[in-house]
Amino acid sequence: MSMSGAPQEPRKDQGQAPLIEHLIELRSRLMKAVVVILVVFLGLYAFANDIYSFVAEPLMALLPEGSQMIATEVASPFLAPFKLTLVVAVFIAIPFVLHQAWAFVAPGLYDNEKALAIPILVSSIALFYAGAAFAYYVVFPLLFEFFTQTGPENVAVMTDINQYLNFVLKLFFAFGVAFEIPIATFLLILSGATTVESLSKKRPYIILGCFVVGMLLTPPDIISQSLLAIPMYLLYEVGLLFGRLVRRKAKADDAEEQEA
Repeated sequence: MSMSGAPQEPRKDQGQAPLIEHLIELRSRLMKAVVVILVVFLGLYAFANDIYSFVAEPLMALLPEGSQMIATEVASPFLAPFKLTLVVAVFIAIPFVLHQAWAFVAPGLYDNEKALAIPILVSSIALFYAGAAFAYYVVFPLLFEFFTQTGPENVAVMTDINQYLNFVLKLFFAFGVAFEIPIATFLLILSGATTVESLSKKRPYIILGCFVVGMLLTPPDIISQSLLAIPMYLLYEVGLLFGRLVRRKAKADDAEEQEA
């Protein structure tokens, strides 16, 4: 009995050792990511009020001369810029954070998976930044102009700084995620979960889904919903285009292998 049970202990220890090593490495990379975020945050905190003024500029530019935002809570003048600066620090540190995640999972990937993962990772970061920039430079001016000009004439627009911050952060996140649609569509096609033909036939449902998502993620007005839904659909078409290109390349490679 003792001889039959003896080999089991080494196997158990061998199974635990790699797990502990992975957990230690994961903790190390998480700590590095947190440290970088904190360093960026500390470097930006001296400019917290300037950062908030920059984010508030699309609204302030449309308010009547002499108008200003208000703080309805005692701690809002401190907490709102603090919260925004922390979000900006995470936003800036995203490439490093994703690099740490990549370094953690890369040893378990095949060479062809690594070659595909790097462009996808880089394009995902770029698209998220592009979505946030689109929200700030295109959506915000149109949206705030609509809001400030449709109200009654005897109502003064005096936006709370904390409510404004929550509003714009929600839009930044919504547009950043929406701009990831080409990557998601491409991965679905590449993995074989669906095909270009199947997705092409579902265009009416996709259009409807884009407007439903726009309704859920943006304020209840047709302008902001359309400004999110239309780019989402166009990005969906971009994903289909890349899916077609990859499929053609795969067919060409198969044809060359058969000829060889």
